[in-house]
Parts: sequence; structure tokens; C-alpha cells
Amino acid sequence: MTESFTTPPVVLVVEDEALVRMLAVDVLEEAGFEVIKAPSADYAVLVLDKRHDIRVVFTDVDMPGRLNGFQLARHIQDHHHRVRVIIGSGKCRPGPDDIAPGTRFLQKPYPLEVLVREVRRLAAA
Repeated sequence: MTESFTTPPVVLVVEDEALVRMLAVDVLEEAGFEVIKAPSADYAVLVLDKRHDIRVVFTDVDMPGRLNGFQLARHIQDHHHRVRVIIGSGKCRPGPDDIAPGTRFLQKPYPLEVLVREVRRLAAA
């Protein structure tokens, strides 16, 4: 009998608030994803440049550094075409020009099962 191993999709969670980041990481790992953590969008860009197996980025909007979540999504759209993005925020809603095409937005607080469902959907795309 031959065993088949599949590699779980890799998700990059970009969140500066440690507790929120840990919760997202735990939920996504429990759902079967491999999760990488980034405390800022600037750090996420470095990770994306080194890791070519990331399928989905889940990011907050407001973070320290030169890039916010909307700018990170645009950077990903321009430089990492195969990576899909979900933006979550409880402080703002995106305007028509804020969000890159194909990017999903989740208003905080969102049910954790919605996050898992959206990550699964985008990872499979």
C-alpha cells in the first residue's frame, strides 16, 4: 500500500497585535493549514520574497511600519500573482480604491469559521 502525503496550504498571518495573531494562527493550524506569522506588512514582504509556497495572506490594516494592509495587498497583487489576500479590520472599511481586485475583506469581529472558510476557498483557487 502506498501512502500519499499532501502538503497543507501555507498561510501568512500579518497582525501586529500578538493575541489576535495567536488566535488566527491557532484557528488556521487547527483547520490544517501551515501558518507563518508576521508582525507587520514590512516583515511580510520579506517573508513573501523568500517563501514561494505561500497561497494566502491574511492581514490587518493598521500596523506599524511603512505599509498598511491595503498597501500590502497591492504589493502582493503586483509582485506575487499566485498569492491571494484577505484583509480584516475593525477600525475601517475599504473604499472603492483601497482594496486590490480579488482581495477579500472581513469586518472585525468576524466569526472564526468565516475566516477558515475564506482561507480554504482562496487556497483552493
